[in-house]
Amino acid sequence: MKASKPYYAVIFSSRLNPDTHGYEDMASKMEGLAKNQPGYLGFESAREKLGISVSYWDSLESIAHWKKNLEHEVAQEMGIKKWYQWYKVRICEVQREYEFKP
Repeated sequence: MKASKPYYAVIFSSRLNPDTHGYEDMASKMEGLAKNQPGYLGFESAREKLGISVSYWDSLESIAHWKKNLEHEVAQEMGIKKWYQWYKVRICEVQREYEFKP
């Protein structure tokens, strides 16, 4: 992921309900849809008992537009009604990054 500094991270932490029928398909669809949104920079995700997904954006405006995307709104509503026991969203400004790659 190449990004100008600073950029923004949307951290989505969640716990799923036992019945997740349809969840993986919707999550995959939303990841593909997000990639085509203006300002999208990247995505990382991990899930065991607690799921954590982080999407990266070039501006707060890009994040706001993504949140209001009609297909994304449908997915959010289904998540609340069907898939999630709990979730929390955090939006953070990334001011610095570094990594190790052998």
